[in-house]
Amino acid sequence: MNDLDPLAAFSALRTEEGAALLASLASYDPAGELAVATRLRRDHPAALVSAALGQARLRQRAAAKFGAEDAARMFFTPNGVEQSTRRPVAEYRAARFAALGVRSMADLCGGIGGDALALARAGIRVLAVDRDPLTAETARANAAALGLDGLIEVRCADVADVDVSGWDAVFVDPARRGGRGRIFDPEAYSPPLSWAVGAARSRPHAALKVAPGIPHEAVPEGAEAEWISDGGDVKEAVLWFGTSPGTVRATLLPGPHTLTGRGLPDPAVRPLGRYLYEPDGAVIRSHLVAEAAEEVSGGLIDASIAYITSDVLRPTPYATAYEITDQLPFGVKKLKALLRERRVGNLTVKKRGSAVEPEELRRKVKPQGPEAATVFLTRVAGAPAMLVGRPV
Repeated sequence: MNDLDPLAAFSALRTEEGAALLASLASYDPAGELAVATRLRRDHPAALVSAALGQARLRQRAAAKFGAEDAARMFFTPNGVEQSTRRPVAEYRAARFAALGVRSMADLCGGIGGDALALARAGIRVLAVDRDPLTAETARANAAALGLDGLIEVRCADVADVDVSGWDAVFVDPARRGGRGRIFDPEAYSPPLSWAVGAARSRPHAALKVAPGIPHEAVPEGAEAEWISDGGDVKEAVLWFGTSPGTVRATLLPGPHTLTGRGLPDPAVRPLGRYLYEPDGAVIRSHLVAEAAEEVSGGLIDASIAYITSDVLRPTPYATAYEITDQLPFGVKKLKALLRERRVGNLTVKKRGSAVEPEELRRKVKPQGPEAATVFLTRVAGAPAMLVGRPV
């Protein structure tokens, strides 16, 4: 096996010796890697030990995305861990496809198989396509490792050369990273968004995974646009075809909780009430702050700031509520004095519409004491302000 041959290194990990070596590294501590590597090289080829240690590190990283049980059996590449869909998101999307009656799917740009695995677990037969040989081989190994190879066919090919006419639906996850980092122009994706839209329109149902920052004006005519967050972090936007043309949604996981756009006008700006609501990022990205504000009978604290205020406390999955105890004009001295008086040592700083960095403010106010508080650096009716409160 050659260190410079990733495919050969990967194949070696799937031999009996490689599998045993990986199993022995299931709970190893990367901090002691040098000692572990030295010990293992006494009985195994150095290249195999290096490949196994690299795979063990990737499995540990992947546990947060795939769950510890699956990650311990799966195989990964560095890009695969970074770019694959988080398991709860993939399972949610697979459930939507299954509910549409989809029984077979062409998963184009399938990567290491994160979405294909979720689709297969939902009972959908999958053709997973990726043009990179190592990535395709990794996806094939993952299907076998999780006992899903009977439902997943992996093909190493350019997606443009794949005939999708025999499949119920298409899912396309274009590459959105290049040599210089993230790609923001959808036409610079690989493949370009326009190609993906053409492939989507060729089947009764389809979904295209795009960056959550996609401009709303770039959403193709007739597509449903859905922004998805998991645990409060916005993960992706999905363009659906064959579902609800023109609909805009924000879906929050776990749940799922889905807020659907109703074409409401922007909420009115109103005086600060007792409660401040911070909308989930998917709600903000999907431009559904008005729908979230209606849920809590609220308005905006400023026309350009996505903070909702209300006099009522009304539970909603679409925003986090805080009880506001103090409103101050911006000034470090005043805030420092207030926090000292309240004996606040556990200080959370949030900002929206302010140039001040949270860590910079924390250094200046030097919070000390047993109490906790949240301070919002923002604008109220156009004026810089500091709002102090606590989550409820």
